[in-house]
Amino acid sequence: MNSDFLPTPSPRLHESDGMIRVRGANENNLKHADLDIPRDSLVVFTGVSGSGKSSLAFGTLYAEAQRRYLESVAPYARRLIQQAGTPQVESIEGLPPAVGLQQQRSVPQERSTVGSLTAVSNVLRMLYSRAGDYPEHQSMLYAEDFSPNTPQGACPECQGLGRIYDATEESMVPDPSLSIRQRAIAAWPGAWHGQNLRDILISLGYDVDKPWKDLPQKDREWILFTEEKPSAPVYPDLNHEEIQEAIRVGRRPDYMGNYTGARRQLLNMYASADTPGRRQRLEPYLTVGPCPACEGKRLKREALSVTFAGLDIAELFRLPVAELQQKLESSVHAHTTESADRNAEQQRASEKSLVAERLVADVSSRLERLIAIGVGHLSLDRPAPTLSSGELQRLRLATQLISKLFGVAYVLDEPSAGLHPADGEALLESLAALRDAGNSVLVVEHNLDVIKHAEWLVDIGPEAGERGGRVLYSGPPEGLNKVEESITRRYLFAEAPAALREPRQPEGWLNVRQLSFNNLNELDVDLPLGCLTAVTGVSGSGKSSLVSTAIPALLASRLGDLPADPEEENEDREVRRLSGHVSGDLDTLRRLVRIDQKPIGRTPRSNLATYTGLFDQVRKLFADTPLSRERGYKAGRFSFNVAAGRCPNCEGQGFVQIELMFLSSLYVPCPECGGARYNAETLDVTWNGMTVADVLGLTVEKAARVFAEQSAISRALSVLLDLGLGYLKLGQPATELSGGESQRIKLASELQRTQRGRTVYLLDEPTNGLHPVDADRLLRHLDALAAAGHAVIMVEHNMRIAAQADWIIDLGPGAAAQGGRIVTAGTPKEVANDENSRTAPYLSPHLVAGAGGSRE
Repeated sequence: MNSDFLPTPSPRLHESDGMIRVRGANENNLKHADLDIPRDSLVVFTGVSGSGKSSLAFGTLYAEAQRRYLESVAPYARRLIQQAGTPQVESIEGLPPAVGLQQQRSVPQERSTVGSLTAVSNVLRMLYSRAGDYPEHQSMLYAEDFSPNTPQGACPECQGLGRIYDATEESMVPDPSLSIRQRAIAAWPGAWHGQNLRDILISLGYDVDKPWKDLPQKDREWILFTEEKPSAPVYPDLNHEEIQEAIRVGRRPDYMGNYTGARRQLLNMYASADTPGRRQRLEPYLTVGPCPACEGKRLKREALSVTFAGLDIAELFRLPVAELQQKLESSVHAHTTESADRNAEQQRASEKSLVAERLVADVSSRLERLIAIGVGHLSLDRPAPTLSSGELQRLRLATQLISKLFGVAYVLDEPSAGLHPADGEALLESLAALRDAGNSVLVVEHNLDVIKHAEWLVDIGPEAGERGGRVLYSGPPEGLNKVEESITRRYLFAEAPAALREPRQPEGWLNVRQLSFNNLNELDVDLPLGCLTAVTGVSGSGKSSLVSTAIPALLASRLGDLPADPEEENEDREVRRLSGHVSGDLDTLRRLVRIDQKPIGRTPRSNLATYTGLFDQVRKLFADTPLSRERGYKAGRFSFNVAAGRCPNCEGQGFVQIELMFLSSLYVPCPECGGARYNAETLDVTWNGMTVADVLGLTVEKAARVFAEQSAISRALSVLLDLGLGYLKLGQPATELSGGESQRIKLASELQRTQRGRTVYLLDEPTNGLHPVDADRLLRHLDALAAAGHAVIMVEHNMRIAAQADWIIDLGPGAAAQGGRIVTAGTPKEVANDENSRTAPYLSPHLVAGAGGSRE
């Protein structure tokens, strides 16, 4: 963001004497924090990652505001609300009701969309119901008939999903040279179930030992596609001839089995799969395509026959928000102009026209908020699981702007995350609008341009974890410049950008040609090797499509497939199809590594120690102690996921859930193990005076000292320390980690490996959610990888970081259909001088003409 483009802070602060007074806050690492902050103002909380900002803003202020509100709610209703908990604080005075808008990595509901999250869908369905153009002789439909998530509106063929799954002989039998006994029907379930189907086929007279390709066509079709469910005797221990003889003589079978065709069996298993992993294992045997009945539009035919502005409702929902607003307004304007030619009485009688005007005006005001908040590139049918955490939070922020509440404290978690500086200006205007409506806006933020526009600044620190948790400063922003301890001060009041060295020269190129994917249309792009490359552009311009999906897909055939991501299984595969090819210095590449901000695990059982692999080495140390050898304990004994070593009461979770009838459930440390996760026998074993539970309770910083002599463990810990993660505990559950923390843990796991051959590293906004000092630490590691000859390609919105890249690829010029093209590419200086680039004005202030030197 360029601060020259932004409005100056409001002077209203000095006219308000209302204060929120916090005394004795001890949540997490906070150390008896006392502070006063003004109400009805824009207050920004700053500090390094892990300093205690979120503990103060969310864990204390928001949690206490929510607790107080819920005291007035009926106990039964209170139980249905997810509560933030009771904060560790002595007193808070002057605290208004609060709304918390936190970063969330994903939304699990497949059917949830941008339209449903913002409630715009409801108004548009009413518009089609009451003011749509119906075919002749069709009766009026209700609003629910235009929703694919209701029985009234969903396409009966695909149940409102828009796609259908099926199976072919080729998908179910990938290797026809195998026999049925050799598992030619790969789509069959394994273990006993698959053997049972095979034995039933033998009893029905089919040859399971002949190669599949040699079976008669009619036999193959019946085995795979029959809808019959014949019953047959099963003799598990007999061969083909013995079974036929047993049937002939009437020998009693072990049991009677029912056969189900392989296609029906597969579709039933997929429909009943209750986890993403199970569905993912079955998908290779399925084909997927648009539903032929609704053409992928998810609605019944009657609903799709109704149009407005010449489009059915599914087509309207596919338009980007900015284009949708223009389409609706121009349509109503044209209709109003046409109606003006009639006499006044006829115009007043035109109920349909009046309804259309009223509803379009409502929708238009909502869409304006979405555009203003920087999500105008999204379409209303965009599935919620495909949105970034920043986009999700901004959608919730837009909903709050629409609601027009006042007297509320809005607590926001890094609302600028994932925003191009040009979009950040609109965000600041939205935050100001919330404040001007009579609300308190409390923002946890690392973005220096947002910090500069605060009316009141609260700086927590000075460092992370135990070395943080103190309120270093609370007051008008300019006063922070006098606080020597503050790390934020060094960046906020820096007089000039740091000197930059000359960009390094590429050691080769990857040439991507004719790439088409999402809004990338026949794109040609050259990627330098041995360089640090930043991919920039406004939100929705195609950066993540290029870096996170397209490049990995094109390189997968040469460098191996990346692990599938269960979170992507809900995305529309038709939209996500890509084409293109890559050439250049491919022979020099050995590995492809994608490092994103998705969680390192989906349950509390996954943590920093298990993900990085260092816990394997810790368990070996404990297994090698004299007591373990005496008792015969192996390394597996010290895993809290193994029944032998874990606490039987909490099953290794360390806590138990207590149901409190009409109150919300309470989670307390397990009374049997005291939260240690292990049983008493396992905790008898100590290494250097510590149990394995004690080790999991260590911070990375303490663990580095404890395991200084253990090279395998120390190596992983030193990288974590250098990436600014010293405050995290080894056993901290993955579900409690932020996206930025997860990404740095993934990077640390890569950096501790022995590097063999040139690697392509792909990172999606690696500095997202990082304090500038943490971003600098991360940049040094990425720069070292590039200096070692690897290709580091990162999506980046932080212009201070992009200025330190060797090469920049700027996509745009706009979002969605107006993006997906290369506006300019070159060194940071070359991009900054391009008048066509929306990135250039924000990049220029971070460059020093003719600067040399290093990036220290």
